[in-house]
Amino acid sequence: MSKERPIPVLEVFGPTVQGEGMVIGRKTMFIRTAGCDYSCSWCDSAFTWDGSGKDDIRLLTAGDVLQELDRVGGASFDHVTISGGNPALLPQLGGLIDGLHERGVQVALETQGSRWQPWFLDIDDMTLSPKPPSSGMSTDWSALDDIVERMRGGGRRFCLKVVVFDDEDLAYAKRVYERYPGIPFYVQAGNGNLTEDDPALMLPYLVERYEWLIDRTMADEDMRGIHVLPQLHTWVWGNKKGV
Repeated sequence: MSKERPIPVLEVFGPTVQGEGMVIGRKTMFIRTAGCDYSCSWCDSAFTWDGSGKDDIRLLTAGDVLQELDRVGGASFDHVTISGGNPALLPQLGGLIDGLHERGVQVALETQGSRWQPWFLDIDDMTLSPKPPSSGMSTDWSALDDIVERMRGGGRRFCLKVVVFDDEDLAYAKRVYERYPGIPFYVQAGNGNLTEDDPALMLPYLVERYEWLIDRTMADEDMRGIHVLPQLHTWVWGNKKGV
């Protein structure tokens, strides 16, 4: 039997509220993995891929991660979110997902839709979040098309989400919405102020960004079935990590 490939883990924290996507407000634990195939200009977790967090990476087996979840969260949760970076770079996550399900724990994951993993079909709450022009990244539409079709064929619960900073991003979001009809679709106001340490100073800025996005989408006759979200955890804790 081959040795289990370890998982590069940066953080295990919670329980806390999920701040984004279709399960916003859900009580969840977080597992943050290291590594990403993107380098978005406004990434709020750049430490996962820019080298600044390399000393915090722990190489853990699935069993180690389960023990860490028990140590940090005790018996207070039944939902885990796997975050990054891009967890879709890690084929070895399948064993961890199986272990969580064996414990009766649901699993959520967000990825930009650049890589497929067979274990996507085991995720309970999957968010595909392709990155808009403001990120500086280019969307591989063929890869995203393939993932969407596989998820549809697998009958799993999933959604699409686009973070929006400006009108160009909003036009991109509309393109995604129209390309994949019938899939739950979310737009989220972007946080362009990642250096502010005071949550009280962040909140007026975040409210203004959310109001802008509401104003821009409510009258749009082409985007009638969308959900418009803030980034909830930043409203409470600002740019603080581990919450």
